[in-house]
Amino acid sequence: MNFSVSPDSGATRHDQKPEAPSLRVEGVSVSFPTPEGELKALESVSFGVVSGEFVCLVGPSGCGKSTLLRTLAGLLQPNQGRVWLDGKPVVAPHRQVGLVFQQANLMPWRTVLGNVMLPLELIDMPKARARWRAKVLIDLVGLSEFANAYPSDLSGGMAQRVAIARALARDPDVLLLDEPFGSLDALTRERMGQELLRIWRLQRKTVLMVTHSVSEAVFLSDRVLVLSPRPGTVAATEPVELPRPRDLALMETEEFGALAGRVRAAIEEAHLQ
Repeated sequence: MNFSVSPDSGATRHDQKPEAPSLRVEGVSVSFPTPEGELKALESVSFGVVSGEFVCLVGPSGCGKSTLLRTLAGLLQPNQGRVWLDGKPVVAPHRQVGLVFQQANLMPWRTVLGNVMLPLELIDMPKARARWRAKVLIDLVGLSEFANAYPSDLSGGMAQRVAIARALARDPDVLLLDEPFGSLDALTRERMGQELLRIWRLQRKTVLMVTHSVSEAVFLSDRVLVLSPRPGTVAATEPVELPRPRDLALMETEEFGALAGRVRAAIEEAHLQ
């Protein structure tokens, strides 16, 4: 497992991206049967994400963002189209893909350490190695002092840190985040955004994150994808060419406001189409 720290010069990550996408979505459509007939959640969704890129998905409620993430994770199979990871089709849950939901969904009877160890136990990793790896990840998310605490003793933000550590346990190439901070208060959400960027700088994972917050999307990502109302499709792509590393002061700048304005305008335009 690679826990090496990559230097962050503060330059934009656009200079560091390889050309070929590691995650590729080609013409994905997903429908669900209902008593009233077929419900189209996604239609002809296509895009690529290169290795190490941080991409945010925004769009109106019910546009299929969570359905798309579950399809990328291999939990759902598309009716049409295909998802590719490093040139191979995603047809089932894959250990190269980690998934974090809006709710941390921790096992209440397990400690923080036990929760992070769980994915490693499921692949029969020797207990001593699993324990060491889990401790490294708990330290990464800043919770070493709470390794023996239970979920009931944690705040919402701390629980989500544990969920992120658990998702990283198998050292996935891709981390999918489904509105992970949606249930947190505004101040905790901002702190968790900064924490997520810190972890991303250290781990250099490919990240695709669903959020309803335009400001959060612009602050975190290299690129924002705007989904249309259901059936969701990619209505617009907005590159975020802001320098890294980033802090909250960036959100007060004219450049940040202009980018957020373009994303909001793209969402409104998608509504009108």
